Amino acid sequence: MSDKLRVGLLFGGRSAEHDVSVVSARSVLSALDSKKYEVVPIGITRDGQWIVDADPQRLLANQLEPMAGAGSTALAASPQDALARSEVLKKVEGDFLHAGLDVVFPVLHGPNGEDGSIQGFLQVAGVPYVGCDVLSSALGMDKIVQKRLFDHAGLPIVDCLAVQRLRWRADPVAQISEIEGKLSYPLFVKPAGLGSSVGISKASNREELEQALRQAARFGRRIIVEAAVPHAREIELSVLGNDDPAVSVPGEIVAAHEFYDYAAKYEADSALHIPAPIEEGLTKELQALAIRAFQALECCGMARVDFLVDGETNRIYLNEINTIPGFTPISMYPKLWEASGLPYPKLLDELIRLAQERYRDVSDQETVR
Repeated sequence: MSDKLRVGLLFGGRSAEHDVSVVSARSVLSALDSKKYEVVPIGITRDGQWIVDADPQRLLANQLEPMAGAGSTALAASPQDALARSEVLKKVEGDFLHAGLDVVFPVLHGPNGEDGSIQGFLQVAGVPYVGCDVLSSALGMDKIVQKRLFDHAGLPIVDCLAVQRLRWRADPVAQISEIEGKLSYPLFVKPAGLGSSVGISKASNREELEQALRQAARFGRRIIVEAAVPHAREIELSVLGNDDPAVSVPGEIVAAHEFYDYAAKYEADSALHIPAPIEEGLTKELQALAIRAFQALECCGMARVDFLVDGETNRIYLNEINTIPGFTPISMYPKLWEASGLPYPKLLDELIRLAQERYRDVSDQETVR
């Protein structure tokens, strides 16, 4: 009997961030200590099919769609199927593991992976999982709700406005007039429920605002419009822990494009400065705010907290929190911990330990009848 922990590495998914998830999973797999862990990758195709392959490297080396029916086993047509809800983990265990998964490491980004959906599935299945729980995942995924909670907690945010896609499509002129009446250009327009900078646009006039709203509406039914920060510097920090979280050194992103959109993040030569070249006082203030943001959303396990800092006044604005940050070779979350003295493999060890700790803590409560 092996004493290795069986880790289910869950990746892919149906969101626009599918490709990022696959790259993150490859990186996690290569960094997990093979002496400690037996990794079982579980891929989700773009159309929602769940696939397990006996060879982890083979599954992660290929696009998921060609793997279906090519020596791999499809578990369910989609996460919404009754089979997926009640039998997927049982089938994984019976067909491939012959024993239970000790922990699941979700490396899913966007809807159905980072928004509490998969966390709820794993919680109901009684399997420990890495990262935030159902509540904090849902809050962290919704840019509109998290901004309201940050504001309620007294955390500094930019002026913003929520837009409903149906209202926008029904009367775009009225929606644009409302936005222009409350916010000043330039503006950033984002889908409320996506990450990886998917669907984000900058608008400096009415024509660009209309185009940006149309673009964001392709990716979700709710849109957030935010005032731009003058001379903005993008500063990110990594948070790690459950009830007593720790925070990393800050890092700064200097975007290759006008702002840090999807192409600048994954396809261009944006510069990462780790640690960020900022004074000690500003670093401490950002670290304290990152912990407060983590706790305001009741996060656990991990999160990356993103800030915008006015380059002239050093005024800080909390931008957003990411409950499943990227784990690609260029991703800030592991790089920030590396610079803080916690190497990537040790970071993964700690995330798995925190998942098990959280599972025991949540399980250690009396059932009220």
